[in-house]
Amino acid sequence: MKNLSTFTHPLVISNLYDFLSSTEHKRRYFEQSSSPNSTGPPRKHNMAAQRDDQQCDGDDDVPELYNSDDEKWNSMEEEGSDHVSVPCVFCDRNLGSVAETLQHCKADHGVYIPELVNKHSLDDYGYIKMINYIRVNQCSAEALLMVPNGSLPWDNDEYMKPVLPDDPLLQIDVEELSGATAMMLSPSEDQASGLLLRARQSEDRTRRAEEALAQAMEDLNKLKLLAQGLVLDADTSRGRSSLGPVAELRDDEDEAYFSSYGHYSIHEEMLKDRVRTESYRDFMYNNMDVFKDKVVLDVGCGTGILSMFAAKAGARKVIAVDQSEIIYQAIDIVRSNQLEDTITLIKGRIEEINLPVEKVDIIISEWMGYFLLFESMLDSVIYARDRYLAPNGLVFPDRCNISLAAVGDVQKHNDRVAFWDDVYGFQMTCMKKAVVPEAVVEVLKPETVISEPAVIKTIDCCTVTESELEFSVDFALKITLDTFCTAIVGYFDIFFDVRCRNKVEFSTSPNCPKTHWKQTAFILENPISVKAGEELPGQITVHKNKKDPRALLITLDLSGLRQTYSLQ
Repeated sequence: MKNLSTFTHPLVISNLYDFLSSTEHKRRYFEQSSSPNSTGPPRKHNMAAQRDDQQCDGDDDVPELYNSDDEKWNSMEEEGSDHVSVPCVFCDRNLGSVAETLQHCKADHGVYIPELVNKHSLDDYGYIKMINYIRVNQCSAEALLMVPNGSLPWDNDEYMKPVLPDDPLLQIDVEELSGATAMMLSPSEDQASGLLLRARQSEDRTRRAEEALAQAMEDLNKLKLLAQGLVLDADTSRGRSSLGPVAELRDDEDEAYFSSYGHYSIHEEMLKDRVRTESYRDFMYNNMDVFKDKVVLDVGCGTGILSMFAAKAGARKVIAVDQSEIIYQAIDIVRSNQLEDTITLIKGRIEEINLPVEKVDIIISEWMGYFLLFESMLDSVIYARDRYLAPNGLVFPDRCNISLAAVGDVQKHNDRVAFWDDVYGFQMTCMKKAVVPEAVVEVLKPETVISEPAVIKTIDCCTVTESELEFSVDFALKITLDTFCTAIVGYFDIFFDVRCRNKVEFSTSPNCPKTHWKQTAFILENPISVKAGEELPGQITVHKNKKDPRALLITLDLSGLRQTYSLQ
């Protein structure tokens, strides 16, 4: 990366802006010139065009460069050319064009500027500095011709600042000057060769302009990252953790997960989930005594909404961490709400960074996935808790439940499973083996639930370990209706309880207002006949997919039948 002083020198920044504007202007010029519908280039100080206009007067054999709109364009150019005034660099005379000025300098002062450009191998910046140097120091033609190769007196950034506003001599390309030399040396060349030369020069200028623009954009991006680095002020030099399968994922293995959270749409969906977002807000705003003057860590901050809730609730400092690209929007959001003095944002995986503090008082996170444990983000919260949480610190939410219930929806079962028995008169029964093992995330109708719920797992976020997130447990569902059980549904409940005077909770049950988590349905290949009052016994086993530890494999044993479902 270039030295910062190179980027931030005021003269360089000023002229970089002018250069980018000029580059974009040139890009449009060449796009229009090469278009079959082009009506001619935009107005600019183009030496080659002026020179050809002079050479082509009265010449009927010169080929047409543009289409039938040329006369209108040429008329506009002729009207505008009356306003061009180019001061000589050696005397007080004003000329009508850049080409006339260069000819005047050669004829009256003995200095042909294109030859100087070639002699000293000047690029665009070197040429700009030379012209400004001559104007600032009122350099004589004789002194200029005596300048030796090597150390040039204008090789200083102070000469990047234009002496004259909108100086026409600074609005041409070095390539055009080189082209001018070639054309002047061979004025009698065949016009076709001249046009070919101009075309090649135009192509070369376009390529160089695009390369310069790309380099400028890269430099600006480096500046952006540098500025963000002032906000993302954590030490990220620590090596990778080896505490669990999620922490051990390589960046390329975990890229898809974090990339999915880089797009605004998923954050919009979560923010519009009022059950979710308002529960977090109400918990913090109604328990400000818990947050007053505390240091808070937000794991997986996304747009920063929870961090801003915590700041408004009285936290002294909030550290927000996220690996996805949404962190850059979060930086702007925090600054737009004047909370940058309270909230520090850090891009990175919590397992791989060092926080700017030794300990935090509170950890907040919206880590829950489908069926609560999908995505395994709780693993990262556990890691942050064990490494950074102070003694007697708090984790919110502090408690969670996973529950199961029986579902009786024969119509949906027919649509999804029995459908494959007869598809337009053809048997596709084998498709059931692909359809059934996939857990379905959807909103269930409350009336399709045919049992009382059974809690199969309770998690205390302040004490749970990673190993406890994989488990096997027996359950029994008390049936409430004579029907067929076609599926088992899973959902979870969230609690903000510990040390809170105003407790908050929410549920993703089919009987509660819907959330973006919906419910998770495990469809049975063959429905089970059940009667009200009886219990449907079963066993559920939940563990991470070894090939993808953010995915889940869930095995149900029900009435002597076993089926493993994937949630990924």
